[in-house]
Amino acid sequence: MLDSSRNVMLACALTVLAGYVDAIGYLHLGGLFVSFMSGNSTRLGVSLAAGDWRNAAAACGLIVLFAAGSLVVHSRSRHRQPWLLLIEAMLLTLSALCYTLGWPVIAVAAIVLAMGLENAVFQIEGGGLGLTYITGALVKAGQLIAAALTGGARLAWLPNVLLWAALVVGAVLGALGYRWINLAAIWFGAGFALALSGIAAVIVHR
Repeated sequence: MLDSSRNVMLACALTVLAGYVDAIGYLHLGGLFVSFMSGNSTRLGVSLAAGDWRNAAAACGLIVLFAAGSLVVHSRSRHRQPWLLLIEAMLLTLSALCYTLGWPVIAVAAIVLAMGLENAVFQIEGGGLGLTYITGALVKAGQLIAAALTGGARLAWLPNVLLWAALVVGAVLGALGYRWINLAAIWFGAGFALALSGIAAVIVHR
């Protein structure tokens, strides 16, 4: 999946976007996530144990929406990535518009659907590359670093470390954007997703 410089760059760009959007969602929702469902699952369990039904319902709703966004039919079309990125850009644009119109709940729902959809960009039969969470990338990086120290490929770990760094950079930018203009910062994420869609379309055409 990360077997070419083109795929590495696109994956890192999308992970920056995921970190950016997730930081905005985290701040807006007061500790819940729009793309990190492991964290929401933990919050769900803790809330259920404490009898905090409101937070439990919120966490459960986010998980269901994210899963719905991930329900993308497998396709081998070479135009698949540009279309998925365009749909993601449209969802983020819808979110920004809903926030402007005073509909924050719908705005958050559109963000979560977009983040679920993003993970289908590198989806293949039997699995895919998760772009909105990097635990797997860190585990893989550790394994590849250990392999490099024992005679394996010296830089095979680098793409996975770059994914982690991309998420952190995106989160920093998202937090700054949210402090500046609140949920309206999603407009920048929508523009970035649209630009990535155009770039992917040009690459596929060539």
